[in-house]
Amino acid sequence: MFETVSLGFGKKTIVEDLSLRLGASDRIGLIGPNGSGKTSLLRMLAGQQGVDNGSIRFARGVRVGYLAQDLVVEGGQTLAAFVVNSVPGRAELDARLAEAEAELGSAQAAFDVTPGEAEQERLMEIAERLADAHERVAHFDALYTEHEALRILAGLGFVASDSGRDLGEFSGGWKMRAVLAALLFQQPDLLLLDEPTNHLDMPSVAWFAAYLKRYQRAFILVSHDREFLNEQISRVVSFEPEGVRTFGGNYEGYLKQRIEEEVLLENRAKNLAREREKAEQFIERFRAQASKASGVQSRVKALEKMDEVKLFQRRQVMRFEFPPCERGGDVSLRVEGLRKAYGEHVVLEGVDLVVRRGEKIGIIGVNGAGKTTLLRAIAGEIPVEGGTISFGNRVKVGYYAQHHADTLHGDRTLFEEVAAQDGAASQTRVRSVLGAFLFSGDDVDKKIRVLSGGERARVALARLLVKPGNVMLMDEPTNHLDLDSSESLAESLRTYDGTLLFVSHNRSFVRKLATRIWDVSGGKVETYPGTLDEYMESMRRRRDGESEVKGEKALQAARPVHVTAVPGPGNRSAKTGPVVQAAAPARGKEDRRREAELRNERNKVLGPMRKKVAEMEARIAGLEAQQKLRSTALADPATYADDKLRAKLLSEYQKDADALEQLTGRWETSVAELEAAEAELAAS
Repeated sequence: MFETVSLGFGKKTIVEDLSLRLGASDRIGLIGPNGSGKTSLLRMLAGQQGVDNGSIRFARGVRVGYLAQDLVVEGGQTLAAFVVNSVPGRAELDARLAEAEAELGSAQAAFDVTPGEAEQERLMEIAERLADAHERVAHFDALYTEHEALRILAGLGFVASDSGRDLGEFSGGWKMRAVLAALLFQQPDLLLLDEPTNHLDMPSVAWFAAYLKRYQRAFILVSHDREFLNEQISRVVSFEPEGVRTFGGNYEGYLKQRIEEEVLLENRAKNLAREREKAEQFIERFRAQASKASGVQSRVKALEKMDEVKLFQRRQVMRFEFPPCERGGDVSLRVEGLRKAYGEHVVLEGVDLVVRRGEKIGIIGVNGAGKTTLLRAIAGEIPVEGGTISFGNRVKVGYYAQHHADTLHGDRTLFEEVAAQDGAASQTRVRSVLGAFLFSGDDVDKKIRVLSGGERARVALARLLVKPGNVMLMDEPTNHLDLDSSESLAESLRTYDGTLLFVSHNRSFVRKLATRIWDVSGGKVETYPGTLDEYMESMRRRRDGESEVKGEKALQAARPVHVTAVPGPGNRSAKTGPVVQAAAPARGKEDRRREAELRNERNKVLGPMRKKVAEMEARIAGLEAQQKLRSTALADPATYADDKLRAKLLSEYQKDADALEQLTGRWETSVAELEAAEAELAAS
């Protein structure tokens, strides 16, 4: 609970006389522009930031867990141990247990030497404490099981083999997931989450959203993902121009209330303006008339007491409009046979893609599938081991990646950094772009090194957009942006008439922009010509088996009626359909009988072999169809909301993958035997 808390840094006031109560099951969304004080408020609650005035009080025994954006996590223990050992109090319980056991041993030894009533009582007292210590440890172990820790890690995208790896081996994004897993495992009474989805992919976001829905304790959430925020919260705490305000409901409810508030204030201001105008007209008209003196005086006093209405203050939000792009060729980008590997780990294999002018392609998939690798390869940032990447006629490429914010030159000013991107841009143009990203006046002369992470991200975006080209590549552009800026960037990009390829875990952002989806999985890229909603609906239908009947019908239709040739390993489909033969000269009865006998003998040998090959092909086709459905289901974030379904799909996928590999090997052997038998019979 905040009690008249004030905090400021230099001339900037973060909060002033803030009083705020947090309930035991509050689900609060904390919103406001970057730099307004959201992170400072969370750090105050976490005990990492002091206050200038006032106090922050908690109920006795309340445990607070804090997920910060900037994490420093050291190695030295396995991932599973990091999560399990993160719960406070276990070491103290173990110490109590060891102490009680040691005391019991000493007391027992003393009793054996000089047994007596006092020694007996002491033994009983220590035994009771030991039993209590064992009970507490057992309760702790029952509440915080390793199984639950592994379940949370799996939900956040870790595979089973990760649990035994040293934490120091993971990248920064995966370390953040590990810290999030530890916090969820601890189940604190108040969970503070500062942009928890920044390093999650869509399946992990879906699982985390479902987990948070079931969370029975209080949390405060900062997120630039509008849909995620709406799903989770029931109360909004907002940094507004007029101060910190609270609103009931989710984010959509907050927006509605702010609109209603704006209309109310405007109407009140208009009414007061009319009253003031009428009073002033009366005073001016009857000021000189003695008979109206009392009326004039009463209106003068009324004017003096009349309230001043502060009009609704709109928050500054970055706005940017793209100028028309130079028109490029119809095909903006062509990727053929792309292969990218890191050592023995193949990330992309045999990828073929075509991008048309004006498309806006959302790239999705689990972390580690190769989304960023694909974008970096297209941008020419990393070499590839095979295939070609070619751009169309008159294509000019602009590229934004998360790490670009860290490559800004610290000693340059904002103006110098952005101007360096386009030497032909005028000062007015550079200042205009910076102004669109909320850097105006003296701000443009600040050094890059003094900027926050969110401000650096905005500068990196400004650097790209001052010269965007007609093909833009963007990797997680909404990370480190606040909610309003993220929404505004999406609206701005909708006006861009060039070609856009972007990676994002932000469902709202993808939903607003994407006209085509690329799903990166298993080294391949599946393309879907439609929006995210259409793609997800397609995945749902596949998962629910709506396409299974069609698949079975197609399989039936594809089964050979009459095999005329044995397929090679590159193409298992047998040739089918009627066999048309040219007219042959009439043959005698004996010839026809001899041919029939020969054909029967050949069929006795080859028939079972051909039947075996055909049956294998049908089984392989059926398994491949099932694997395709499971792969699609596993790419759907909704699958990760159901642990049992996910485990079942993974188990079935692995089982059939092994079966498919063995069956394909037997099929190749059978085809070789059939070809050898046909050759031998033809020669005889």
